[in-house]
Order: sequence, then C-alpha cells, then structure tokens
Amino acid sequence: MKSNAGTAPRIIPSRRQLSWFLCLRVLVITLFLGGAIFYQVQSTGYRPGSVLSYHYGLVGLSYLHALLSALALPRLKSVRCFIQSQLVWDLVVVAAFIYLTGGIDSPFSFLFIFVILCSGVFCRRKEILFTASAAAILYGSLVELQFFGYLPHPPWASFRPFVNEGEVFYAVFINVSGFFLTALLSGALAERFQKSEQALEKAEIDYVELEKLNQTLIANITSGLMIINEQGRIRSFNAAAAKITGYSLPEVYNRPTADIFPQIHVLDSNGFIVVGRGEGFFLDKERQLRPLGYSSSLVKDPQEKTLGLLVSFQDLTHLKEMEEALKQADRLAAVGRLAAGMAHEIRNPLASISGSVQLLMEGSNVSRDDLRLMRIVVKEADRLSRLLTDFLEYARPVPPKFEITDVSALLDELADMASSDPRFEKVKIVRDYPPGEKIRLDRQQIFQAVWNLVINAAEVLESGGTLRLGVLSRRGEIFVQDSGQGIPENIRDKIFEPFFTTKNNGTGLGLATTHAIVEAHGGKIEVSSVPGGGTRLTIKLQAR
Repeated sequence: MKSNAGTAPRIIPSRRQLSWFLCLRVLVITLFLGGAIFYQVQSTGYRPGSVLSYHYGLVGLSYLHALLSALALPRLKSVRCFIQSQLVWDLVVVAAFIYLTGGIDSPFSFLFIFVILCSGVFCRRKEILFTASAAAILYGSLVELQFFGYLPHPPWASFRPFVNEGEVFYAVFINVSGFFLTALLSGALAERFQKSEQALEKAEIDYVELEKLNQTLIANITSGLMIINEQGRIRSFNAAAAKITGYSLPEVYNRPTADIFPQIHVLDSNGFIVVGRGEGFFLDKERQLRPLGYSSSLVKDPQEKTLGLLVSFQDLTHLKEMEEALKQADRLAAVGRLAAGMAHEIRNPLASISGSVQLLMEGSNVSRDDLRLMRIVVKEADRLSRLLTDFLEYARPVPPKFEITDVSALLDELADMASSDPRFEKVKIVRDYPPGEKIRLDRQQIFQAVWNLVINAAEVLESGGTLRLGVLSRRGEIFVQDSGQGIPENIRDKIFEPFFTTKNNGTGLGLATTHAIVEAHGGKIEVSSVPGGGTRLTIKLQAR
C-alpha cells in the first residue's frame, strides 16, 4: 500500500481563476510585445518585411488565441487539458519572441520564468518541472541552433554572425538554472498554497456543517428560544417557541417582549437581566395566562460585544398539573393513613352499637316508638359503615395490575348486573361496542369505576331513559352515556371532588373513587354534553 504522505491532493482551478489567467496573459502580451513594437517604431520606423511585421503577426495570433480560449472556457470538459494546452502555447510564443528579438542576445529570456510561475499556480510539482524542462529545451535548442548557424538570419534580425562557446554555455547555464530554481520554488509554494486552500476549504465545509447542525438543533429543540435586542423587542423565535405560545415568528417579530411575556423581565436601567432560573406567565394565542419557566444568557460576537439576550423557556402547564396531582396524592396518602388508623376505632363501636340495638329490638317489652327509633339507629350505623368502606377505597387505592382485558365481556357483565337491579327498571341499556374489544388495564378496578358511573347514570335516569355503554379500543376509551338532563356547567368541575353530591342519600365518593382509579391507570375522565340532552363520561386510558 503506497503512502500519500507529503502529496497534496490536486485542487481543480475554477473557471473564474482561469478567466483571470487569460486576462493577465493579454496584459503581459500587450506590455512586452507592445513595448517591443513601440521601441522598434521609435528606433527605425516601420518598413514592410521588417521585424515589426512579425511582431504584429505574433501579437495578432496571441490575441486570437486568447479570444478563442475565452470562448471555449464555459464549455470545458477537461480543465487539466485546457491548462496544459495554454502552457504549451505560452512556451512556443515566448520562444518565438526571443527568436525575433535576437536569440542569445534577447533580453526577454526571463519570460519563460513567467510561464513556469503560471504553471505553479495551476499544476502540481511534477508538472511544474515538466514545464521548466520544456522551457530549458526550447531555450537551449534556440541558442545551440544559433551557435551552429542553423537558424535563418533575416536582414532585419539582430543576430550576431558568430557566437563563441563560452557565451553559449554561460547563457544556457544561467537561464536553465533560473528555470529549474523557479520551478522548484514554485512547486514548494504551490504545494503550500494547495494545502492552505484545502485547509480553508475544509474549514469552510466544517463551518457550513456546523451552521446546519445549529439550525437543526434550534429547529428541533423542545425548549422555546427567542433573542431579544437592546430595545426589548423579539428578534428571533424558534419552532418550539411558536408551538408553545401559538404565535409564529412573523406575528412576534420586533414586538415588545411584554406583549406576550408580561412577567419576564429582560431589561433594567443597567441593560439586560440575566436569569439562571425563573418562573412567570405568558399570554397564549387565546390571551390566556399560562405558567412558564425560563432562563436567559447574553449573546455575544467573537469580539465579546453583546448582541442581545437569549431566553430559553418551557411551558409549565403540564408540570404544574403534575405537581398538583402529586400534592393531591400526598394528601390522599395522609388521609389513607389516618383512615386506616381510625377504621378499627370507628367500626368496632359501630358494630357494638348495631349489635346492641338489634338485641334490644328482640325484647318483648319494646314499644312501637322505641322500635322505630332503634331501626333508625341500625340503619344509620349501616350507612356509616358503608361510608367508611367507600372512604377507604378512595383514600387508599390499590396500585393497578395491568393485563390485556376483554372490555366487551366486562361491559356485558355490567349490563347483565344492571338489568337485574331494580334501580334500572325504567332504564334501557344499549350496548354500543363489538365483541372482543381489548384494552390493557386492571379489570377489577375498571369494573368498579365503570359500575360507579353506571350507578350514577341510573340515579339520573330515575324516571326512565337510555343508558349507552361503549368502547373505542384503538383510543383506549370506555364511555357511559345517559339521556338525562345533563350536568350544569357550574358544578361540572366539582363532581369528582370527594363528598360532593347533589343527591339526598349520596356519599359523594362514587365518582371521586372512579376518578382516583382512572388516575392510577395514568388516564383521565372527560365530561361532555350530548346533542339532544344527556351526558357522556369517557374514561381515557393511556396506550400500554
């Protein structure tokens, strides 16, 4: 395996660089050939058949070649071949010019160095040495042919009739040495230039990639980001910020921050306010206040000049709801511990009272009025016992045991139970679900939760109506719908609170227990009105 160490990969010149090369060549031709023509005209004047005619011809050919090269440049298929052909042409033109201006006595032999330098701009070291070798061969051949008298000597030429060996050796040695030294230096400089261009190109590519990465991160980050200028106006707004607030960038651009974030303070008399962690509120698209958490930092340029303030923020609505749920869970846990401690203290006296009264009721000397009072005592003791049982179920919920459950069969069982219950005598039960609908849940707990909803609906439909049971398994939803009068808006938020009831003999724990069971499943209950009258209570469970 060959090592590429020390060999710089070739950088292909652009068409713009080649255009500059052609323009520079026309300038050099005009300068040197034009200068030679001007000198000849001033010295001897123009005579037909003189060297000026050849100079004019050489200038014309050079301009024509430059024009043809410029026309061919946009249609190039091989840049390398184009560059090589240009260098060959330049070598031939320089050799012809030296011939016309005296051969070994010509002062323009240094023009070969220009050609070598041009090759150093576009070629690698090997090709630069080839160019220097070609220049050395052309110049050496020209001088040797002049020395041996093989070159034609037109009458206008400034050739000396005889050239000694020492002059030939000296001219060839000096010029060829200059050609190769120039080639070596140009090669070294060309390699360093190419490496520098490659490093610059790589840095530019890295910069573009980094910019794309930053744009992708800003576009996809879940936190809202905005940049605020020194006037306290919004200058940038990412996609997450638009999603959180409901405002797009055009809607908030250059607006004062206080219009949307009234409780985020970004400026004071000393300038920007940097906040490590803060909380406040913002106005969403519906102009409702919603909680948010935010932090801010200064945006600076490479010279450490402050450009603005970057504010990162998150919507805390869901988090606040979770905090409230945790607080409620803590309260329930405390109530549960208290209830567990009091259960025996309450139940034992109740059992003693109920048992003692029942024994007294069996006596033969009990009057009718006393018997009626004793029945009231037993009845109330039983009611307190049921209330205590319901309270314990609410305050100390058992963690659900999830399993794939045939919800259709569960609702069938509930419907059969309801059909045999006297409370549903005037209620028509509609089963709005296909067989075999399955959801992952705790069967016993969800059975209890739905039964509580069914009982609540039966009490609403005391004078008759329709009770509809349904399942949407793809959404993880179970609903109970009645055709009653509906739930008034002013109490809709309270129906799941413990001990809240609108019934004379209700405990206010049935719907509260259902709510606790559903929350333990990670779901929620939605209350909605049904067109034409009635209420639908939907248990929405998380997909598992």
